[in-house]
Amino acid sequence: MGFRRMFKSKIHRATVTQADLEYEGSLTIDTDLLEKADILPWEEVHIWNVTNGSRLTTYAIEGPRGSGTICINGAAAHLVNPGDVVIIATFTDIEESAARNYQPTVVLVDSSNKILDPAYTETPGPNLPLRKFS
Repeated sequence: MGFRRMFKSKIHRATVTQADLEYEGSLTIDTDLLEKADILPWEEVHIWNVTNGSRLTTYAIEGPRGSGTICINGAAAHLVNPGDVVIIATFTDIEESAARNYQPTVVLVDSSNKILDPAYTETPGPNLPLRKFS
């Protein structure tokens, strides 16, 4: 059996609180958000900027717990600015047999990056049934 690369988790529509061009690199994320989204420190993350359409890959580092911090560090600060809305996503390789029943973790946040209702319902495209994520 082979493996499939699957969407593992995301923090959906987070608001960037800071951008630090002089920092070495990475994305600083509130520790509460990291834990809820099952993202580890140093894990690869994809950042999709809803505000301007840019996309980039970096790694996560822990920010102060409960702070709502979403800080873009290093060269990525040229692509993402404070106030931008972003999606932060991770992926994982899963055995094909397990991938058929796999469910990702989705964390919705408000404009202050506080976690919203933990029961997330995906809103699919037109005429598709809703699917519940845990």
